[in-house]
Amino acid sequence: MERMMISIKSAKAIGITILYSVVLQFLSFHSYAKSIDRDTSLTGEITMLMHEKTINNELYFPASVKRFYASSGYKPSWIKGPVNSAKTWDAMLMIDCVLQFGLSYDDYHPKELLYDKLHIMLDKGNEISNAQKARFDVMLTDAMLAFINHLHYGKLNPNFSSAQIDAGIPGNVYAELVLASAIQQPDFMSAVLAVQPKSKEYYALQRYLYKVKGLQLDDCYEVPDADVRKAAINMERLRWADVEQSSYIQVNIPTYTLSFHQPDTTYLFKIIVGKPSTPTPTLLSGISYFTTAPEWKVPANIFTKELLPKAIKNTKYLEDNHIAIYNNRGVYVEPLLNNLLSVKKNSKNYYARQSSGCDNSLGRIVFRFANIYDVYLHDTPEQSLFKKKERALSHGCVRVEQAEKLASLLLKNDDAESKIADMHKAVMAYTNQNFKLKKQVPINITYLTCEMKEGELIIYKDIYNLDKSLEMALYNDSPVLTMR
Repeated sequence: MERMMISIKSAKAIGITILYSVVLQFLSFHSYAKSIDRDTSLTGEITMLMHEKTINNELYFPASVKRFYASSGYKPSWIKGPVNSAKTWDAMLMIDCVLQFGLSYDDYHPKELLYDKLHIMLDKGNEISNAQKARFDVMLTDAMLAFINHLHYGKLNPNFSSAQIDAGIPGNVYAELVLASAIQQPDFMSAVLAVQPKSKEYYALQRYLYKVKGLQLDDCYEVPDADVRKAAINMERLRWADVEQSSYIQVNIPTYTLSFHQPDTTYLFKIIVGKPSTPTPTLLSGISYFTTAPEWKVPANIFTKELLPKAIKNTKYLEDNHIAIYNNRGVYVEPLLNNLLSVKKNSKNYYARQSSGCDNSLGRIVFRFANIYDVYLHDTPEQSLFKKKERALSHGCVRVEQAEKLASLLLKNDDAESKIADMHKAVMAYTNQNFKLKKQVPINITYLTCEMKEGELIIYKDIYNLDKSLEMALYNDSPVLTMR
């Protein structure tokens, strides 16, 4: 009984403490609210809104929105009255016509940002409370920040999450700074749109969407057709890996082409890419060197699944292809059948290397660039494969036709033309030699299933079947985009 009485007293004490804490929090918040602005001005309402935790769940980029308002002393940016409303209407128009940029209207607070509501706020301000005006102002800011981020980074960027973008990526675009600057510019729209990628491919697709979705406001409400969506998803991909340098290499998987872009011209090369079962990854990196007469360390999966079965079936296979097997301590394994069967049982403890030569799997040159996928760009002895129309044939690496020509262009681009002759000699003599570049050349491996050619949208085979899933994600998992 005594323990029960103590327990009851403790429970009452805890209850009183919790109640006291809640009261203190309420009084503190009430005092805070009154201290901000007793007459609940528009600035005061925005300040209150920015200090509410619940608003984080409603905004796409809450941290960016808070930084935006904090930098201006929480003053309204859009609800200022009919005289100063030109940029407000511009912002609404841009959000209303996001289809012209390959984006979805549903991602920009469509239920909040209504024209009728804005008309009343600007023309009959007394009929709507400052709390409502503040909310509209904040939602339009968040929509514009989302629009800027989506134009620059893309909506579904695999390299940067929305949370990372909201926190701020050093050395990259901060949407709140772009928006604050754009509001001060005479041409507000152009200042916002300047964050888009600068590549020719992106610009051509953007112009295409601008034309097909109409130049007038009323034309923005059409549901995107298959071609429009195809252009939109490829614009999204181009936002993920924008290259701003004047000289860079672009590998496009669906077209089986490599383009070496330079300020005055572009060189095209045929390539072979990964099979659907071993796809070539998309990535952005930089080529810093290439090697002539390279030795190839066989990837583990190829060693286990392909090389060992061939060697067991024909013990001369290894010798004929200049391949040697070693254990993890670097000890050579003689290619006898019993040894190979033993290696098969514990293949993870062994590896294989192919020496340089005319039938080396890497060919005569390999171009190296840092990436987590352990893929590279290289020559191949199987030159006849470049005659095929569809060339998804490799284990993931990219094979390039005329690799020696590409090596020469890289040296010339690096102001090292004097080394070209040495490179040709090393290739002819199968001499292993590294050629380092003073200026790293960006390499952008893309997956673009359409492009504009002479004003026409050309669509390519989606060899890895990636388009549909991206389309559904970009348009919020809806097979048909519903507009208001």
